[in-house]
Amino acid sequence: MLVSSILRISCIGLLGLGLLMTAGPARADLETVPNATAMDEGTQVSEDDDLAEMNLADLMALEITSVSRKAERLSHTAAAIHVITGEDIRRSGVTSIPEALRMAPGLHVANITGNRWAISSRGFSDEFANKLLVLIDGRSVYTPLFSGVFWDVQDVMLEDVDRIEVIRGPGATVWGANAVNGVINIITKKASDTQGGLLTGGAGSYENGFGGFRWGGSVGDDLHYRIYGKYFDRDSLQAEGPGDGEDDWTMSRAGFRIDWRASDRDDLTLQGDIYRGEVGWRTTEFRDYAPLDMGLVSQNIDVEGWNMLGRWTRELGEASEVSVQAYFDRTERPIEFLKEVRKTTDLDMHHRLPLGERHDIVWGAGYRWTTDDTKDSISLMLDPASRSDHLFSAFIQDEIELWKDRLSLTLGSKFEHNDYTGFEYQPSGRLLFTPNDDHTFWASVSRAVRTPSRTDHDVRFPFQATTESFRETFSVAVPTGLPFPFPATVDMSAPVAFDFSVVPFLTGDEDVESERLLSYEAGYRFTPSPRFSIDVAAFYNDYGDLRSVEVGLADSSALEAFIPTAITASLLGASTPTLDEPGVTSVILLANEIEARTHGVEVASHLEVLDWWNVHLSYSWMVVNVHTRSRSLDATSEDSLEHSSPSHMLHVRSLMDLPHGFEIDTSLYYVEGIFGGDVPSNVRVDLRLGWEAREGLRFSVVGQNLFDGRRPEFEDSIFGPRSLVERSVHGMVEWAF
Repeated sequence: MLVSSILRISCIGLLGLGLLMTAGPARADLETVPNATAMDEGTQVSEDDDLAEMNLADLMALEITSVSRKAERLSHTAAAIHVITGEDIRRSGVTSIPEALRMAPGLHVANITGNRWAISSRGFSDEFANKLLVLIDGRSVYTPLFSGVFWDVQDVMLEDVDRIEVIRGPGATVWGANAVNGVINIITKKASDTQGGLLTGGAGSYENGFGGFRWGGSVGDDLHYRIYGKYFDRDSLQAEGPGDGEDDWTMSRAGFRIDWRASDRDDLTLQGDIYRGEVGWRTTEFRDYAPLDMGLVSQNIDVEGWNMLGRWTRELGEASEVSVQAYFDRTERPIEFLKEVRKTTDLDMHHRLPLGERHDIVWGAGYRWTTDDTKDSISLMLDPASRSDHLFSAFIQDEIELWKDRLSLTLGSKFEHNDYTGFEYQPSGRLLFTPNDDHTFWASVSRAVRTPSRTDHDVRFPFQATTESFRETFSVAVPTGLPFPFPATVDMSAPVAFDFSVVPFLTGDEDVESERLLSYEAGYRFTPSPRFSIDVAAFYNDYGDLRSVEVGLADSSALEAFIPTAITASLLGASTPTLDEPGVTSVILLANEIEARTHGVEVASHLEVLDWWNVHLSYSWMVVNVHTRSRSLDATSEDSLEHSSPSHMLHVRSLMDLPHGFEIDTSLYYVEGIFGGDVPSNVRVDLRLGWEAREGLRFSVVGQNLFDGRRPEFEDSIFGPRSLVERSVHGMVEWAF
């Protein structure tokens, strides 16, 4: 199948190339990337500049802010970073942020259902991937509930996205805990760069319908604003087996942004968003335990939330400024097995302070208060049901120039205090060598931690059956990546009888520790000509204290001892355990008994074949080795963690600008199979045909997954049939006025 797909792609490419050679070159008419702003916005390209008229060297000179929280050239950054521009998003034809992230080298993006994704960098893919920090305009959307991201509610007006900065590797020195394997920073355009009106809309085989509007204006020369609204309705994917996945998805969202140049030295930004929608969800639910009753449940989850962010930036002098930011975020998510309302208040300050000719210091401090209110179910609960947590943080980083404009050393650390593990530190050292503008060498050593989440600490599986009432024969599959109070190595081909004389339940660990990482990275960037660049990064990661799921014993007041190996064997079906000790409970305990090593190489290149034809190619290779400590009784995590991420990924993207305003854009993705072949290797081909009928009016037709009709991309971490990604087509129109 892979060979035939590649042959078909080659034929299409040759045909397109033949047409283009007869048509001759055409000037690309691309959108703009905005200009120099404060530290949080980064340096951008002015509204009057056209990316089509910029060569590769100019693009590599774009400035990013996610690595050190100050503007620095992309080509002279001591980190593995890739920038997805707003123009990249437009030319891809995608309609959601997760789909746009497929363009980032080394980032694994997989549909679990029509509205849920597994997204991770450098291993440990899962819907609840807990080592990737995600920010939108400086606001963290990484939830303390399970240390991950609810991707189904992360959205903006895609036409307003300036760029998405994707760091592969730790970013904890400036961003703090949970920026372990990477940072995704989604940055929207300034209000001054979105003036006038914009209407968008479309529909297709999977996209039942979507549309949006935006209006930008100004008050005088110094205050600019925009308002927007958008809506989409997406159909369900097909399920493995009869019927569909019942994972349809609708969402309405609106927001605003105001940018005010209050004085020659002061900039103020105020922005906010509000959303509400329905997310289709199908899972297997526990309805009763005496006798055990499980059934497939489908429902539409009502999700809603809003946020408000304000930022003040003051220029203090040449290359010196201070920025103060505050935001409030409220989310409500009533799903069947756990209902949560969360409120977060965050304050942050950072200051750039050059000292002398050799030191460029960035330091800052922050405070975050988050509170939740949960409602439990028969399947899951948190104890206590409501909790407030406080996070205090500070960081300092110094870029030391060892050889003027050639060699620099950056040293720094983040210091935090959280309510779960107390004090944490996350230092790093980065060395950057730029012998000339065409060559960049860098290396780094970093320490990062993933602090415990609410579920790590407080989860309870409320298993309330008595010894007499709980006597049931059952057969059940265990979800990947989620703790579950039954052994995962049970033979699923036949039911297994469990006769408990004690009450089993799942519990978090009040003594759970932070997961830790020691990362070694090195990279090289080479731009031999204005038409070609290559970026290579290699890494070796050493993880300790990763979360494990242990079968254990505990009395009613403490959860301490693990079940001996002999008893564990009994639980796995060798015999029926009888534990008659009064007050003793059989538990599934979350602990820190896993270690891991990962290493790999990532390559990304950009070739401007002709003035009207650009090709991007990226490839990543990774090996994951996981092992449990000798005292661990976790029989499932080692295998699931090792095989949850592909070892090989390849992405080839071609952008062609034709005469008369036409565009042909093609993407090919190859992802190696995961989970031991349960999710097979796949080739995905997306094709977009665009036409600018006149200035400001664009039409496009987008085909996705064209050569593969139905396939899974990931194992569902919740019970239920897998959803299958399908071939789809949709049309789009965009009118700027």
